Amino acid sequence: MEILSADIMMFMASYIWPFARLSGMVMVMIVSGAKTTPPMIRLFYCLALTAMVAPVLPPMPDVELFSLGSFMIILQQSLIGIAIGFVTVMLIQTFVIAGQIIAMQTSLGFAAMADPASGQTSPVIGQIYILLGTLVYLSVNGHLFMIETVVKSFETLPVSASGLMAVQYYEIAGWMSVMIAAALSMSLSAVVAMLVINFSFGVMTKAAPQLNVFSLGFAVGMVAGLFIIYLSLKSFMFHFNAQWQRAGELICSLLNNACVY
Repeated sequence: MEILSADIMMFMASYIWPFARLSGMVMVMIVSGAKTTPPMIRLFYCLALTAMVAPVLPPMPDVELFSLGSFMIILQQSLIGIAIGFVTVMLIQTFVIAGQIIAMQTSLGFAAMADPASGQTSPVIGQIYILLGTLVYLSVNGHLFMIETVVKSFETLPVSASGLMAVQYYEIAGWMSVMIAAALSMSLSAVVAMLVINFSFGVMTKAAPQLNVFSLGFAVGMVAGLFIIYLSLKSFMFHFNAQWQRAGELICSLLNNACVY
């Protein structure tokens, strides 16, 4: 049996091009794309996914592997994967922003620590919301949904040099307004409650100037803030499900998929 070099190149391309899309998503997606995940683990994870998925994918385009056209295909597939993974990053950042708003309004913003996942310093309340969001994301099998969606995307968005359209990148950028609106909606109750408490302290200071609002109000504000955070956690799942639904709709819209959550 004679094996031609063209057959070898096509066989390699059938793995390299899907690997570009899968690795783009895995390297950016939350949990697998965090700095706490070693690069070698990410690499082996991408290789394992590609080895399982590539044999069942639709036929690849007839393009020479070592050519400009192949380079454009790899670039476009990587951008598709990065775009999909970036949506999950914005999903978690919704809760980071909400936690930061609540922390600043409840006088707990001074309690900050380095986020090992991003390397940035953020309030502890934001870290708690990151952990909760990540755990809920894993508990609802969000990572499995992402893998299933990207595998189906090879049928609805075949491997080619075209990739996503410019309007779809605008949709991703426009989704940041949805992220900020959801964060404000999530933290609105805590902000209003703290506003009422601060207004009450203002009235107390006006009525009894001998009360030191700076020493008394700071302590009471922190205790009230912790209690408000405790109460606001009851609606965490509602906000997560709503935001996860929006994120899934955006991902499926980008990939032309009919997704079921």
